[in-house]
Amino acid sequence: MPEEPPVSRGDDQAQMKFEQKAKITLYWLEKSRSQRILWLLEELKVDYELKIYHRGSDMLAPNELKDVHPLGKLPVISIETEGMSKPLVLAESGLIVEYLVDHFGPWLAPKRYIEGKEGQVGGESEEWLRYQYYMHYAEGSLMLYMVVTLLVNNIRNAPVPFFIKPITGRIAGNVESMFLTPNFRTHFSFLESQLATSPNGGKYLCGKELTGADILMSFPLIASKGRAGLTQAAYPRIWAYVELLEVHDGYKKAVQKIIDVEGEFKSTL
Repeated sequence: MPEEPPVSRGDDQAQMKFEQKAKITLYWLEKSRSQRILWLLEELKVDYELKIYHRGSDMLAPNELKDVHPLGKLPVISIETEGMSKPLVLAESGLIVEYLVDHFGPWLAPKRYIEGKEGQVGGESEEWLRYQYYMHYAEGSLMLYMVVTLLVNNIRNAPVPFFIKPITGRIAGNVESMFLTPNFRTHFSFLESQLATSPNGGKYLCGKELTGADILMSFPLIASKGRAGLTQAAYPRIWAYVELLEVHDGYKKAVQKIIDVEGEFKSTL
């Protein structure tokens, strides 16, 4: 893996803008999607401030986050540069990744057009189309089942009287067997085939190089590793892909950052 990001990637976007000086603040919540934004910031090698928040005993985000963004959800980043009258506040992981990659790391997005087909309908590269797809798929498709899994586990482990336990257990089991298991199987099989056909024989979802879409996909897949039927035996390519993501220098630095502050890091919901 190259020590410096290759400037040739994303050269059809605006010229390299990562030299801009900006004050970036990441609002980070434990056991949340925030970790992949922290990884992205480390991958971009930009200066940033980290503000950490913790879930309550009900596992919900603290109400004070509504002072950061009206929805009170994380991740959120704020960006300040000279000339701004007020900070730019961005929510939603996909938007945050897209904005940061566009301004500070164009090499994390594939080249859009096939040479000689610039601006033509259908002239986009397979790498770029995959990149755009996974920027939406990560939250729009895969994360749905992760959230439902969390809800099902809460139902299964709810503090109810012993004579109610069989009922909540049956409800959770039915949702798992009739909805979650078949859908996870469908999605993991799809991703396994996508990795098998990665452009130019690449090991990432969009080709030979890490992209912002891989960073977005990291959270649901790393959290699913060894769970939800995602085993090395059943899905060897996904397993290898997840292990590849976990050894990236930026990922390891992001994990270590949380360990240094919090004392531990858990890659789960």
